[in-house]
Amino acid sequence: MTPSPRVVDPNPEAIRPELTDDGGSGRSSRLLTPRHGSTSLRVGAATMWLSLIVLLPLAAILWQSAGGGFGAFWSAVSSPAAVASLRVTVTISIGVTIVNGFFGLLVAWVLTRDEFPGKRLVDAVIDLPFALPTIVASLVMLALYGPASPVGIHLQHTKWGVGIALLFVTLPFVVRSVQPVLLELDREVEEAAASLGANNFTILTKVILPALLPALLSGAGLAFSRAIGEFGSVVLIGGAVPGETEVSSQWIRTLIENDDKVGAAAISIVLLAISFVILFILRAIGARAAKREALAA
Repeated sequence: MTPSPRVVDPNPEAIRPELTDDGGSGRSSRLLTPRHGSTSLRVGAATMWLSLIVLLPLAAILWQSAGGGFGAFWSAVSSPAAVASLRVTVTISIGVTIVNGFFGLLVAWVLTRDEFPGKRLVDAVIDLPFALPTIVASLVMLALYGPASPVGIHLQHTKWGVGIALLFVTLPFVVRSVQPVLLELDREVEEAAASLGANNFTILTKVILPALLPALLSGAGLAFSRAIGEFGSVVLIGGAVPGETEVSSQWIRTLIENDDKVGAAAISIVLLAISFVILFILRAIGARAAKREALAA
């Protein structure tokens, strides 16, 4: 018996219209179409997780700081020791952010644009402060710059020691924020500027830096926020000398040890407020810079 010929549907997409390609992209339009139910579920899960991990702890510390009323709050944040620790924290953190903003950009540039032996190793070392316990970083700094320094540099109980410790733990924030943007920059724009007679400095300031500014500001904001709240990496090298090397996180520990939880919560709220304001300002400036860059393009 002769087998019957196989009938081929000239229009197979008519059978499964939900799988029709969208614009020749090769993807199913059904997969690209958002569903209201699944979107609501994702938003709800993300909101719940954010509330449990971030919002509820923040609300708890805010409630605790207000436990003694505004008078107790103001007394805690305006005491001479609190003001001195805040001054030390903010001034050193600003200096650290500026230094790491420059050298973080330089390191990101080298890792992105240059080729040299051991490049992958250097790229991996950048993330070491993320993985290393901060108290270990403090021990490392103490071994290198302490009383038995093998290089003859003694920075224990000095602001320079605190600054170097903070530089160590905050450098990756700038590098990892700038590096992906550098990888995505269009090299043809730089080549076009060079062909028109622009020198390296002009290309850097007029072409590259405007495109990098949002990412650089974002990384700098994260570095500053980490610096003002850092404790472990400065606890040994700094020594908590009042008015000199005692940062706010160490003053908070002192208040907790003295059973002044309201005062510790009040200082924590001040640090949170400073961090939030700086991040908000830098993100706003970065967003405006990105918008100007998009309009110029």
